[in-house]
Amino acid sequence: MTRPSAIIALSAFSALSGVFSLTPARAQRAPTDQFAVARAHAKAAVLDSGVPSLAVAVAKGGKIIWEEGFGWANREDRIPANEHTTYSLASISKPITATGLMMLVEQGKVKLDVPANDYLGAAKITGLAGDASQATVRRVANHTAGLPLHYMFYYDGAIDKVPSMDEAISRYAITVYPPGSSYQYSNLGFGILDYIIERVSGQSYADYMRSQVFLPLGMTHSSIHVAPGLEPYVAVRYEPDGRRVTNYDFDHKGGSAVYASAHDLVRFGMFHLKNHLPDQKRILADSTIDAMHKNTTGVPGSGYGIGWAVGDDNGLLRYNHTGGMPGVNTALYLYPEEDIAIAVLSNTTSRHPFTLATDIIAGMVPRYADSIKARRGRAAPPSNRSVTAPAAFAGEWKGTIRTWNGTQPFTLTFQPDGDVVAKLGNAQRSLLWETAWQGDSIFTGRFAGTVPTPDASLHRHSILLNLTLRGGKLTGQASAQTIPPDTVYYARTSYIDLGKN
Repeated sequence: MTRPSAIIALSAFSALSGVFSLTPARAQRAPTDQFAVARAHAKAAVLDSGVPSLAVAVAKGGKIIWEEGFGWANREDRIPANEHTTYSLASISKPITATGLMMLVEQGKVKLDVPANDYLGAAKITGLAGDASQATVRRVANHTAGLPLHYMFYYDGAIDKVPSMDEAISRYAITVYPPGSSYQYSNLGFGILDYIIERVSGQSYADYMRSQVFLPLGMTHSSIHVAPGLEPYVAVRYEPDGRRVTNYDFDHKGGSAVYASAHDLVRFGMFHLKNHLPDQKRILADSTIDAMHKNTTGVPGSGYGIGWAVGDDNGLLRYNHTGGMPGVNTALYLYPEEDIAIAVLSNTTSRHPFTLATDIIAGMVPRYADSIKARRGRAAPPSNRSVTAPAAFAGEWKGTIRTWNGTQPFTLTFQPDGDVVAKLGNAQRSLLWETAWQGDSIFTGRFAGTVPTPDASLHRHSILLNLTLRGGKLTGQASAQTIPPDTVYYARTSYIDLGKN
């Protein structure tokens, strides 16, 4: 007869085995020493760092060689994470949406180098800092269309309600930089792309992605938001303090709303490495995949193709995307020269998915690990950012902040003592903080103020400035950003145009 204490011990062991065991036999490809550091990292993150769960999937040479879940997908119901647990992906949605878009490009229904406005309805991208006709589909997809910083989380039960895409576009799809001149990561751009997919395909974005991308690629635990039937598999999103994150929606679903399992996501990565799996349809030609991975920004210091970040990672070519938003951090790294795909997902905000992905590639590619060791012994390269204003900025600049709801007078003064002071409308003068200059032409800083639009003024926010000195004028964006601990997160951006007084 088993004693009660033995039953408790056995139950505890079984629970931990469920949390830390490799998932079912068909997925068990015993981790070799190359994954020992990564596996220990994942266990420590869950046991010691308060991370609810992590899910990992790794493929090499067209085969999945490691899949495992760590921790709890749902703490309250004691549901362990595994390779089929469905996680919110945040911005890894972008290369997935871009894949759906490129299917329409291959079919001749969308052209990359024509104005995005050609595919929109009554609401169009508005040209303020530059001609909207130059905001092409390609530039929207590589973040060089001149669109502003933008992210919106519409929480269940909050005052804010998700607008129609026409409303979101009419308010915030403005060029704050001349198209093609600057790289500005903008979630709204991928909201525009998912809207183009809907308008061109005649299907809802969710239905199109399911029928044209997820099912053909065998991504059976993937959907836009949580599709009916996937609820039992979904990882609950948690705040770092352990509270559940209230459910939220977006006006940029194409940039943020995809859910997928680690197993599905690494298979998506394998498709983009051109590993032709027998149970996947070739929904894109290899040449199209190559085009998506080509850096097309034309802006020094940036690397982005069509939905993919492109660049060097310690001597290895990498195509990747990461994701981060309330209750989410995710990483998808592809190394084409090594034919390696790595997916790491988490249901809270932490750095562990990124550092864990680095541990994985370091364990698989010795020269990568050697490069990291060598780099640790070198000084960091000098930054071109400065806290001292270039002479051309000195003095008072006057003009306007143009919001969707009207224009406000705005003055920015770069004082001899180094302080920068802003005055918006009839508000009091406000000292900027986090001021910095990049080179001789780009200024960033933040001040306490309120953008007087009905939506922005619902919540406390500060105003982030990002301005470029061009042709004797200071132009760019003023982004209303919510202030913690406000649980409603957004960046709503207006256009600034200033001249020297």
